[in-house]
Amino acid sequence: MKAPENRLKRALAAEEMQIGLWLNLASPSATELVGGTGYDWALIDGEHAPFDPTMIQTQLRVLGQFDLSPIVRVPVGEDWVIKQVMDLGAQSLLVPLVDTGAQAERIVAATRYAPEGRRGMGAGVARAARFGQMDEYLTNANDEVCLIVQAETRLAVENIDEIANTDGVDCVFIGPADLSADMGHRGNPGHPEVKSAIAHSVARIRAAGKAAGILHYDHADFRYYTDLGVTFLGVGSEATLLRAALADNLRAARKETLV
Repeated sequence: MKAPENRLKRALAAEEMQIGLWLNLASPSATELVGGTGYDWALIDGEHAPFDPTMIQTQLRVLGQFDLSPIVRVPVGEDWVIKQVMDLGAQSLLVPLVDTGAQAERIVAATRYAPEGRRGMGAGVARAARFGQMDEYLTNANDEVCLIVQAETRLAVENIDEIANTDGVDCVFIGPADLSADMGHRGNPGHPEVKSAIAHSVARIRAAGKAAGILHYDHADFRYYTDLGVTFLGVGSEATLLRAALADNLRAARKETLV
C-alpha cells in the first residue's frame, strides 16, 4: 500500500477554490463539528494554539473521518519539528515566517526523503505509514506532500518571486496580521499599503504558477481576495466563530427580555 493521494495538492494545482477553517481550541469535539460541516480543509494550528504532538495526532485521527484535507501549521520551520509532524501522518504542512527562497528550499528538503531531501527514515514505526503496514509508503510519499509556506514580512514580500518559484512549494500563504505589523500598521491589515503589498504578492505567486492563500475573517472581503486570485482561502477559526455566535446569542436574548 502506498501513501494516500493528497487531494489538497491536486486541487491547488488545478486552481480549484479551497475554503477552510483554522482550529485553535485543541478540542476533539469542536474539530469533529468542523469536520462534518463541509469545509475543504481544516488547519491544526501548532503555532498559536496549545497543540502538542499527541494532540496533533488526535486531531488528525478525528479529521480522518471526514471528506476534507487536514493541514498542520508547525510552530517553526525546523527539520526536527517537520519530521515529527509528518511521521504523525500530516501530508499537508503550513510553515510560518518564510522570508527567502533559500529558506523555502531548506523547508522543502525537510519534507522529502533522500535523495530529494533529508526527511528522516522513520516510516516503519510511524503513524504516517500505519506503523509499517503501508509497505510501499516510501515509493510515493515525497510526491504526496503539499507544502504551503507563509510570507508575512516585508522581507518576504521583497523576495516573493524566489519564494514562489521554489520547486516543491505548492502554495504561498500571505499572513496579513503579521505583515501589517511588520509594515508599521499593527492591527490594521486593511491599510492601503498592506493591501497593496498583498495584491502584489498574490500576483507574483500566481505568475509563478503557484496557489496563493490568505486568512481573512470578514465575509465582505472574500470576493475581493478571490478576484485577486486567491484559491486557498481561510475564512476564520472555530474559536472566533464560537465567540461570535455566543455574543450574538446573548445580544438576541438581552433584546427580547428587556422590560
